[in-house]
This record gives sequence, structure tokens and C-alpha cells, in this order.
Amino acid sequence: MHSIKRERSWRELQTGYLQQTKKQVMIRRIRQIAGFLCLGAAAAALLWVGVHTVPKIGDRLLSPKPDKVSSKPAPPKHLEKSDVKALVQNMDILNSQTDLFFAEGPSWTYTIHTRLDTRLQAELIRTLDHLKTLDRGKPELIGMVAMDASTGFIKAMAGFNPNSPATLPCTSAIYPAASLFKIVTASAAVEKLNYTATTPLYFNGRKYTLYKQQLTKKKTKYTHQVTLETAFAESINPVFGQLGQLALGKTVLNDFSQEFGFNQSPDTDFDFPAPHFSATGSDYHLAELGCGFNRDTRISPVFAMTMVSAVVNKGQSIVPRLVDRISNSNQDKLYKSTKEIYKTPISPETAAIMMRLMKKTISGGTARKSFRGYSRDKVLSNLVIGGKTGSLSNRENTIRYDWFTGFGQQKTTKETLIVAVVVGHGKYIGTRACIHAKNMLKTYFSEVKPKEGTYETARQSFNTDF
Repeated sequence: MHSIKRERSWRELQTGYLQQTKKQVMIRRIRQIAGFLCLGAAAAALLWVGVHTVPKIGDRLLSPKPDKVSSKPAPPKHLEKSDVKALVQNMDILNSQTDLFFAEGPSWTYTIHTRLDTRLQAELIRTLDHLKTLDRGKPELIGMVAMDASTGFIKAMAGFNPNSPATLPCTSAIYPAASLFKIVTASAAVEKLNYTATTPLYFNGRKYTLYKQQLTKKKTKYTHQVTLETAFAESINPVFGQLGQLALGKTVLNDFSQEFGFNQSPDTDFDFPAPHFSATGSDYHLAELGCGFNRDTRISPVFAMTMVSAVVNKGQSIVPRLVDRISNSNQDKLYKSTKEIYKTPISPETAAIMMRLMKKTISGGTARKSFRGYSRDKVLSNLVIGGKTGSLSNRENTIRYDWFTGFGQQKTTKETLIVAVVVGHGKYIGTRACIHAKNMLKTYFSEVKPKEGTYETARQSFNTDF
């Protein structure tokens, strides 16, 4: 039997609708209240976190950070010569008034001891200060350097070149060697041709010219006869031109220049540019090279001293050096220099003859006027003095380079100082290089040498060729 479904009345439908609506409103209110409660709980949680953690974060941000542990490099226990050379390149040696220098490492200090003679340095600086005040006779450049002949220690180094401040006048190999090259030519003649100081030589014309007609062995009633000693002392160009072109030749000149150290740099603890020599030109150029009457052969004052060192050391030239020793902050010795032989260009017998020739330059040659009266001088009379002069203008004839290099040897102790001076005279000829060299020798040998500096004192810190 099927049941009959009764339809709901309008009133019942209306009542159900109202009840349903109330339920939905109630559910929405419950959700809203729950949402407000969740938001309140979250806000309370955030407030609690802020109160308890922000001060700690601030303390961390404002508190000083701990220093990071950094590994400092350990100071070296030993220095090689290359390391010393790098340190010396940053030292202001030229015109220094101290013999003690300091260089900073990453976390330590180097103490660099030299053998500079502070008294001689001070005298050279006073000379430079005076020269700078001159209106007439002020040199365009000057370089003065001195070296102990037995050890190679540089004893003085001073000069200036206002037209090229970056150029170091004592070590730059940019100056024409002029007649200083006669030291090489004369040595080659003694070694290769068995010449002695009294070997007769001949020339025509004047002493200080070099014409092609003078380069001949032909003798006339006007031919002059001189000895090798006189030709060297008076710097007679035609004689040495003949030696270069006719007697020695290209091969011997090239070989002997190499033996003396041209076109090479010794292993020193300071910058030492190589001197230049090349015998590649005509026969007449060989004559120019032999007597130094050219602008192609170039040397520095420091190299000039190495040539002389071979003469005074029985044929062996010495490597110049600036640094004696280096220590660190704890006074640990990191480096100690040693004497080094550079070249042996000549025999002891040749060296003895060359000493005689150089002494004649002082007593009766091109330097005699500058050294006049030295045998009666209280200081210089105790010395055996020898040298070689040279002079040549630049291509523009604006600078006349004036040279002297030589030695002073104490007669009793045999202590020997080698000096080299180059002066670039301008329009007016000022004090000659010979005079500067004589004053250097007189200053150095005049008194007992001062002791090495201490930490405290260091802190104060003419186209004609002759």
C-alpha cells in the first residue's frame, strides 16, 4: 500500500526558512568571534616575542664585534741580495746625511746599515747647497761618488740634476765617457802590444784634435814624439786614435771593453745600469772610440770607479755595494754583504803601469793645475794620488761634460779611496770636476773616520777633449 506524501503548507515553509536564516547568521557570528580571538592571540604572541627578543637583538647589534684572528706573515730569517736591492730602491741614498736606514715590512722593521761616510756626505751636501745659489757657474748637473777600494763599499753619493729630477746622476749610464775610455785603450796597449810607460809614440798636429790626416804613422820634421805615460797624462787624442784604429783594432777594443764591464751590469745591491760601448763603425770611428772622442760610449760615475778599482787592486775590479748588513726589530741579522771580485781585465803588471800613468796625470798632466801644491798640503801630501780627466760637449753644445775619476792612497796604511765626479757645465764653466775630487780626498783623509750611525742619529734625519 503506497503512502501519500503530504505537501507542506506555506506557513510551515515560512517558519523553516526563518529558522535556517537564524542558523546561518549564528554561524557567521561564531566565525567572526573565532577570527577576532585568533588575531588577538597572534598579536599577544608577537608582543611577547618583541618584549623578550628585541632587546637581545639590539644588544647584539650594538655590542662590539670580536676581533677576527688574522694570521700575520712571519718575518723572514734571511734576505737574498735581490731582496736587499728591492729595499734599497725605496731608500733615499742620494744626498743622505745618515748611514743608517729603515724599511717597513708587513709587521716588522728592517734596520739597514751602510758604510756611508757621514762627514764626507755632509761636506758634499754643503757643496751642492752652495752651487745651487750661484747665478754664474751653476752646473746643469753634478754627480759625486766615492768607494772604498779594498771592500767596494760606497762611502759617498751626492748630486743633482734639476732638469731631470728622476735621473740619479751617480748611477745613470748616460754620460759620454770622453777620455776616461783611454784607461781601457792604454790597458789594452800594455796587455796586447807589450807597451810600457816609456814606449815612444808619435803624432802630428795638435794634442786635442782628431783629424783623419793625424791618423798616420808617417813621420815628418813636425812630428811629435812622446811616451805612453805622457800621452795618457796629457790625454793626447791623435796618439790614442792611432792606437784604436791602427794598432788595436775593432776586436781588441770590443774584447777589452767587455773585460772592463761595458754592456754589463754587476750583481750589486743597488740599481747599476750597464755602460755602453760598440765598435761597429768605420775605421775613423775606431780612432774616435780609442781616444774617447765620441758620444756613443756612455758610462756612469759608479762604473768609472769600477774601472779604477782594477788599477788599484792589481788587475781585479770590485763589485760596488751600499749595504753592509740588515737586521730586524729583534736585532737578528738577516743579511751580511761580502766583498766580490767583478772582473780581472788586466794583469798585476799592467795595473802597476796604469797606476804610474794615472799618477802622472796629477803631477804633470791635465789635472796638474787643479792639484797644484798637493805635495805640500798637510793632508794630500800623505797620499799617492792618480786619476784621469775627460771632457766633451753634448750634441746640442748646451752642456759640457767634465770628468774626473781617480784614487787617493794613504802612504802608510795603504787605505785607498776611489772617487768619480761628473759635472755638466752650462753656459759658464764653474768648479771643475778635478777640484771637487781633490776636496773629496782631502775631506775623507783629513780626520779619523766617524763611527757608524746609531738608531737615534739616523732618526734625525768645450767640444775639445782632454
